[in-house]
Amino acid sequence: MWLYEYAAETTVAPAAVWAVLRDLDHWAEWDTSMEWVRLDGPVAVGSAVVMKPIGQDPITSTITAVDEGVRYEDETVFGEVTLRFSHTLHPLGGGTRVVHRLEVDGPDAAAVGAMISEDFPQAMAGLLAAARR
Repeated sequence: MWLYEYAAETTVAPAAVWAVLRDLDHWAEWDTSMEWVRLDGPVAVGSAVVMKPIGQDPITSTITAVDEGVRYEDETVFGEVTLRFSHTLHPLGGGTRVVHRLEVDGPDAAAVGAMISEDFPQAMAGLLAAARR
């Protein structure tokens, strides 16, 4: 297994960050790697999320955990490779610490993970900017 976490802090309240995270149909407005994202069902465990990374074919993820206002997780399987993404919000006095985590299992996990996570800083900046609006 390969694991990477990227964290950032903001003065924005957790509720404002969560409002942007749970609005999956608008992720492409702040996530620098997505052309579009579409939630198929409610923001709940088992719902599908179909997304189109820029320059790639659409992929489907399954929501695996939702702790309202705190954590969102999904999983994507490509043959022998499994990607698990999560966003976790930690309240701070007057703000929020957001942790974006990626776990990769399967062949070439480190290479796959490094490629996918290279835009985490830009995506996090976009998420926090959207939460400030």
